[in-house]
Amino acid sequence: MSETLRGGRLSSKRDDVAEFTSSIKDDARLADAVIDINKAHVIMLMEQEIIKPQDAAKLLQTLFAKLDLKMDSSSEDVHMAVEEAVLQQVGPEVGGNMHIAKSRNDQVATALRMDLRKQLINLMFSVVTMEQALAETAEKHVETLILEYTHLQPAQPVTFAHYLLSRFDALERDLQRLQSTYVRVNLSPMGAGALATTSFPISRERVAELLGFDGLVENSIDAVGSRDFILETIAALTLTAVNLSQLAEDLIVWSSPDFGVVELRDDFASTSSMMPQKKNPEVPEIIRARASHVLGDFVAAAAAMKGMPSTYNLDFQEVTSKLWEAVENVNSSLKILAELIPNLKVQSDVAEKGLKSFVAATELANTLVRKYHVPFRSAHKIVGALVKTLIESKRTFKDATPELLQKTAKDTLNIALTVKADDIAEAIDPKKIVESHNVTGGPAPATVKKALASRKKHMAQAKSNVTELEKKLDEAKKRLESTARSISEGKIPENGRFKNSKR
Repeated sequence: MSETLRGGRLSSKRDDVAEFTSSIKDDARLADAVIDINKAHVIMLMEQEIIKPQDAAKLLQTLFAKLDLKMDSSSEDVHMAVEEAVLQQVGPEVGGNMHIAKSRNDQVATALRMDLRKQLINLMFSVVTMEQALAETAEKHVETLILEYTHLQPAQPVTFAHYLLSRFDALERDLQRLQSTYVRVNLSPMGAGALATTSFPISRERVAELLGFDGLVENSIDAVGSRDFILETIAALTLTAVNLSQLAEDLIVWSSPDFGVVELRDDFASTSSMMPQKKNPEVPEIIRARASHVLGDFVAAAAAMKGMPSTYNLDFQEVTSKLWEAVENVNSSLKILAELIPNLKVQSDVAEKGLKSFVAATELANTLVRKYHVPFRSAHKIVGALVKTLIESKRTFKDATPELLQKTAKDTLNIALTVKADDIAEAIDPKKIVESHNVTGGPAPATVKKALASRKKHMAQAKSNVTELEKKLDEAKKRLESTARSISEGKIPENGRFKNSKR
């Protein structure tokens, strides 16, 4: 146990117990946030006339100095490490009052939110970068035909750009979820104390303002006892991870010679130690695996949270580590995919493959409906029977003559049907099929170009919005530093109040 906390209710703690319960290893990332919290808290205590200006100056001078933080289990956590470093510099008469009206409970909840909001901004920038990679790659492949699959069976021809936009749109929803999560993360728990606030006349609003928060987590029990902002973040990241995993799975399957849709660049692949012909898609495989880690982090965090009573419990520190793991896995996956996607080689020779897999069957049935007034279910059955006949005789749609189609219609449904050879040829042409699918959201090049233009506008606006969030945090940080620096140098207004401070 921290030396500062010994000698009161408790005498000492076993070293192995201290090591077992300490969060110090995971707390290092919170050190800057904890120091800023203490700066804001000291400013507020002085402005509220709870501590003297000269004591505030000494405390802030120390907080600006390079603190000798004991980041080991002897300090329990980063909060005590900072406090003990300050006490060592200014002594208990001054340093002992830095902790007036605050607890580690509200302080850790605040520090977590401060670090997380920066991580969310980084994640949002990573999503936008990934969207940019998808959009720029799509622009190069508006006319590039590929076969898409359902049930891993060849289904219909589309463009590669159309496929990439499907991944763009999934990421856009991921971005919206992260933006929404940020709103609830950027609220301050400071001033909640251990669980019931304090009898000192503090200004929670002033601390929130100094730290760049948009408001308060008002109820003090909720402020120290809720970690739903962590669960919400990991839940949003889980959905992102699922989307990235599906993209990775497509790349893994499609890069197989049996599918031959895409080829990864050599520096994103590996070979076999035994089989020299192999080109293994190791990057997408790792992304697919790490998505399961993110899902596991959410399950572990939710399972821990559901069993806890209200207010603060030390179980929280076990939940926090799951948050940082999920953040790192998703962010690194986004970054590597943003490099991989633009370097994909797309195999666009779909004509022969399309004939063999009969992906034009739907359009041929549509032609019978549109031009020959055959009910769709009848057309579906006729074309299905035609495909069966061609497969059994080892032929393709190239061999689908008007006579064969007429015979199939007669044999299947006793329908007299005479179809022009030109209509059959047009219906089985992959390029014409794709061009004809010009409904909103379809794969026709003209439609995809419009969709791309719209997505690029959304992407530019999203980037601007995230940049604005980052700018607001930077500005708040500068105001905090400026105010704290002025007090530390004795430059205090006569009324003890700084601009924007609230009494």
